Amino acid sequence: MKDSIHTYFQVGTIQWMSYPDRDVLDAVRAIAGDDFFDAIEVGPIPDEAKRAEVKRLLAQSHLKVCYGAQPRLLGTGLNPNDIDEEGRKKAEATLLEAIDEAEYLGAKGIAFLAGKWQEETKDQAYAQLLKTTGNLCEYAAAKGMMVELEVFDYDMDKAALIGPAPYAARFAADVRMKHSNFGLLVDLSHFPTTYETSRFVIQTLRPYITHFHFGNAVVKKGCEAYGDQHPRFGFPDSANDVEELRDYFQVLKEEGFFCREHPFVMSMEVKPWKGEEDEIVLAGTKRVVNRAWALVKD
Repeated sequence: MKDSIHTYFQVGTIQWMSYPDRDVLDAVRAIAGDDFFDAIEVGPIPDEAKRAEVKRLLAQSHLKVCYGAQPRLLGTGLNPNDIDEEGRKKAEATLLEAIDEAEYLGAKGIAFLAGKWQEETKDQAYAQLLKTTGNLCEYAAAKGMMVELEVFDYDMDKAALIGPAPYAARFAADVRMKHSNFGLLVDLSHFPTTYETSRFVIQTLRPYITHFHFGNAVVKKGCEAYGDQHPRFGFPDSANDVEELRDYFQVLKEEGFFCREHPFVMSMEVKPWKGEEDEIVLAGTKRVVNRAWALVKD
């Protein structure tokens, strides 16, 4: 592409992935001070004083602020599609809190993920997730905010209900029947974990996609960093590198997602692995982005 990637996308990164071992203030300062980035994705900040300082830094930065509520669910055992109603309500409560925190930090919405599921109760779990999502959308709509569901693997690592692209499309269509402030977040690093391609996912989910991530994954069993671990591009035995990212960009171009007037957020979700250095991994990711973008056909 002759034009810059920043012409068509707000390029971002995920604070807790890029700098997993840094204090949130140091991480936000590093991203805010890097003019490669147009957007930042932050997560929950339990410390009130640090949250206020992050808000102050973000207000200065001219960054598009996004909020990922995934950490509120991953590792906590909370499940927005829990077939136990009390469990579902607990998950919903933390996600409602996420909307408030996102608004405080200057974000215009939240992203979350579905919870684990079992085959024998899949339909019940689907109905529970619809209930949770609908309630979130109603609450967010009153604040002029979006709710986005990130599509994850269904049987490899996170084992989330949503799920392969056709199932995600069905779910999004059901939610959109009542809530226009709902969308899907798709991530290149998850495509290998759902046994799908960029073209299949983007074309299947096209009407519902509102946000993009990209990264890498290892899907060969027995190999280091197997599953949804978001290792750097070029990691041994991994699925994605320059060519896969180029293909992702090319499909997005062909499907009409290059938008000058209202660019989509597209964030890198790559983290250092076992002693790797965060700044070097981040710089390497930018190199892959620059090379892949240069290879996209005009």
